Amino acid sequence: MAGMSFKGIDFVMGGITDDKGVLITEPDKGGLGEKGIALWDGDGDGATTANITALEEAGQQQYANNKVKRINHGVPTPQVALTMLDIPYEDASKMVGYQSVNGGRVLANHKPHVALLIASHDFDGNWHFDCFANGEVIIPTRNHGTSNKNETDSNATFTYQSMAPIPNNVFLNADGSQQAFKDYNTGDSSWKDYETMLKEVFGGYSGDNPMAGYVQASGTGSFTNTNESNVSPVSGDSSAH
Repeated sequence: MAGMSFKGIDFVMGGITDDKGVLITEPDKGGLGEKGIALWDGDGDGATTANITALEEAGQQQYANNKVKRINHGVPTPQVALTMLDIPYEDASKMVGYQSVNGGRVLANHKPHVALLIASHDFDGNWHFDCFANGEVIIPTRNHGTSNKNETDSNATFTYQSMAPIPNNVFLNADGSQQAFKDYNTGDSSWKDYETMLKEVFGGYSGDNPMAGYVQASGTGSFTNTNESNVSPVSGDSSAH
């Protein structure tokens, strides 16, 4: 059974698409990772928080005969406040749109199209993925502070602003309307497979599953009722890596 409450954050993945919504797979042409998708979970790398807001806006009530007869709903404009413990400098620069010029990095005139996937688990042990096929990333602030007897760290913070997917057949609802956000849960009766999800979210991606063999690694000692024994690896393999 799938649930709607979640625990922790397992990882964040990103990819950059071109102006037609096709994933850029070559690193020297602006792609992330080796094949166009980066999963940040290296030495010291990883996501701290990913707070998603504005998934929906409260509707505008319309009255007639002294009663509420209709509620209009505007277009959702989701965005993500993302904090990373750390992330490779090259990947962050590509996503934000900083170009290498004369030995340093400077903001370009045009922002890259970024696809984003946030992975977590529900309390029944199912994988849950919050996904955006298109959006822009900014670095809104950067704070430095002096270290004293306690070290002062400045973790990387980003704001992701979603946009409609570029291909008009991506993230459609049953009525044929396109949305900026889509979520997947492996315990949902409509769940297909990881390949289908990755292809839709990341601009037609058809390579190996970057999550294969990945197992949630949060310790059970810090939490209660985590159902850790029910957590399934993405690949379907029960072994940890």
